[in-house]
Amino acid sequence: MRTRHFGATDPGLRRSHNEDAFLADERLGLFIVCDGVGGRAYGEVAAQETVEIIWEWVKRDAAAIAQAADEARVARRMVVHARPQPGPQVWLSSDTVARLGALVRGALQNACYMVHGMAEVDANYSGMSTTASVVLVAGELAIVGQVGDSRVYLARGDDVRQLTEDHTLLNMQVKQGLVSPEQARGRKSQITRAIGLHDFVEVDIMAFPLQVGDRLLLCSDGLHEYLDSADTLTDLFHLDARDAAPAAVAHANACGGKDNITALFVEILDSARGP
Repeated sequence: MRTRHFGATDPGLRRSHNEDAFLADERLGLFIVCDGVGGRAYGEVAAQETVEIIWEWVKRDAAAIAQAADEARVARRMVVHARPQPGPQVWLSSDTVARLGALVRGALQNACYMVHGMAEVDANYSGMSTTASVVLVAGELAIVGQVGDSRVYLARGDDVRQLTEDHTLLNMQVKQGLVSPEQARGRKSQITRAIGLHDFVEVDIMAFPLQVGDRLLLCSDGLHEYLDSADTLTDLFHLDARDAAPAAVAHANACGGKDNITALFVEILDSARGP
């Protein structure tokens, strides 16, 4: 399988600069969106450094990823859950999946350690941190790594679902039954996990099989706070991939553009299909 991607980022209507960062490396199969935590020093530095550190970490194992892509074809047949479920579902039914999951987790942990270390060396960087949503595509297998409240969505046909879980106080209240999902929808909240805030962070990892025609959206909360309707997401996924990212940015700005906005769409192509 091959991929194609289209991404866009925008400061929004109320911010003077953009603290989001994203990266897409189709040859490596790596896609990342980071959102420097608002209100903290040098959020844009934390986001860009995290993107680059994760990329450097993963590309060192490019040969192993290519081998794993072949092995994943066998591993896929062993998967108990044929479709991904919301939240950090971890199925490590083979050495292949375990290795790729460990690679993504290690990349995020290393970024956390390095970004936190920058603040230890230079007090000007004290407190800087960022979210990180990562997707690694290895043949028919995808590994998702998650820290913070940026998100990854999957569209398979007309079925659109959120794959990642927000690490926020509000989401904790929803899980505890203190706030309803309807009351939480579209509301911002303090994040409970971030890259760089401490020298270690807990990382959610999930893995799932891909199908030709699947589409993924990685985005910052400056977009998903305005995705309060399933129809909005479905409509964006129905657009041609090259039009979806700018349309998502335009939608967020039309709804107020209160924060930085990043949308990265990834489409899974048949290996025989042209770009």
